[in-house]
Amino acid sequence: MTDADLRTTTTDWQAWQESWDRQQEWYMPDREERFRIMLDMVEATVGTAPRVLDLACGTGTITARLLARLPDATSTGVDLDPALLAIAEGTFAGDDRVGFVTADLKDPDWPAKLPYDSYDAVLTATALHWLHREPLADLYGRVAGLVRAGGVFMNADHMIDESTPRINAAERAQRHARMEQARKTGVLGWTEWWQVAAEDPVLAGPTARRYEIYGDHADGDMPSVQWHARVLREKGFGEARPVWCSPSDTLLLALK
Repeated sequence: MTDADLRTTTTDWQAWQESWDRQQEWYMPDREERFRIMLDMVEATVGTAPRVLDLACGTGTITARLLARLPDATSTGVDLDPALLAIAEGTFAGDDRVGFVTADLKDPDWPAKLPYDSYDAVLTATALHWLHREPLADLYGRVAGLVRAGGVFMNADHMIDESTPRINAAERAQRHARMEQARKTGVLGWTEWWQVAAEDPVLAGPTARRYEIYGDHADGDMPSVQWHARVLREKGFGEARPVWCSPSDTLLLALK
């Protein structure tokens, strides 16, 4: 099914998942590689049947890959976006390994909404960069309280080294040129994807509520890998370092 077909599709949740993947891969062609390494490290550190918190889960992208790789795992997805949660809930309806919680990660009491007090792994990708440093540090403290001793937290996101401005500019120019070329194949970008969602009879309402919550898409901070690792250690993790990186993104693992 193509992105254009979504304009007449209301309940094909897998089609929405695939369209979301294409839109995200337009920005991050190495997206699946970071998920593969993430799950490699989940298995290496906490085994093949982990209890996972999919943090800022969106459509449940990490959960889908987790269960395909580790079918004995369980996952709790938490997010505030009503449209992406609608897709996630539709996708995993009837799967008792998965549950979803609506919560604002800037609310200090959001962990109280979770079904469990602790998790083997907390995983997130390309989501926390919309938080500024202070609320992100606070969030890391709450995440540290949810990860069991010996458990892990992993964040795959944009982490910018401001000490290399020329390298950053070259990478950004190359990435945008590639994205412009890919757009010619008909892949929907962020804005276009949400326009299609707003036209869908099932997602129109949740999409409208999403814009009431978030407004237009806006980024917070994108501190360096060193900042993330330092703050995670300060908040209670024993070790923290990158386990994968691209020219613009890093997968950082923190071990409790």
